[in-house]
Amino acid sequence: MLEVKQLRALYGDSLVLHGIDLKIAPSERVAVIGRNGAGKSTLLKSIMGGGPAAHGVLQWNGADLHRLKGFERTRLGLSLVPEDRRIFPHLTVVENLEIARHATAKGKTPASPEAMIRFFPMLETLKARFGNQLSGGQQQLLAVARGLLPMPKLLLLDEPTEGLAPIIVEQMAKSINAICDEHRVALLLSEQNLWFARQCTHALHVLDTGRIVFSGTWDEFDAYPEVRNRHLAV
Repeated sequence: MLEVKQLRALYGDSLVLHGIDLKIAPSERVAVIGRNGAGKSTLLKSIMGGGPAAHGVLQWNGADLHRLKGFERTRLGLSLVPEDRRIFPHLTVVENLEIARHATAKGKTPASPEAMIRFFPMLETLKARFGNQLSGGQQQLLAVARGLLPMPKLLLLDEPTEGLAPIIVEQMAKSINAICDEHRVALLLSEQNLWFARQCTHALHVLDTGRIVFSGTWDEFDAYPEVRNRHLAV
C-alpha cells in the first residue's frame, strides 16, 4: 500500500530526514516513536505533501505521490490528523465532522457524524458546541474522529496524546482500535507515549535525529532495552 524509500525531507536548507525506509500494508498499524525533534511530524507531513520538500520514493499502491497535491492524496485514501488539530473554531462539533465527507476516497462510503460520535462517546454532549468552546482534549478527540470519518485506507496520526488527561488517552485508544478493527483502517502513528503506542499498533520504528535506528515488533523492542535507553531516554 504505502512504500517509502530513501526519503529525505528538508525545510529550506535544513535536512530533517536522512533516508527513511518503511512500508505500511493494508490494515497494518505501525508506530513511529522518538524524542521531540526526531523528525516524526516531518515524516507524516512529507507523506501527505504538507510542508517540507521531500525527495526519494513515495508510492501509494505503486503510484508516485510526489506528483499529487495534498487533497489528491487524501482522495486516494490517506488521512492526516495533524499535531495542532486544525479544528474550525466557528463550526460546531457536528459541522466539523460533516465537512470531512469531502475527503472521502473514490469508492469509499464515509461514516456519518452520528456514527463517529458513537465511537467517541465523550463527544455526545458536545455536539452543538463550537470548536473554540472545546477543551484541548475535546478538540483532539474531535480531530481524530474527523480524520476517521472518511473511512481512510491509512490514518496518519501525529502526537495525539500530547497534554491529554489519562482518561481521554484511554478512551482514544479504545475508539481508534475499534474503528481500525471494524473498518480495516491502517495506522501510522507518531507518538511519544509508549503505552498509547503499544495499545494501538503492532510494530514500531524508532526515529532519532531523522534516521530510523530500530524497526520491529514491540516484543523485539522490549528485548533490546539499550534502544530505549540510548534513543528515547531524556
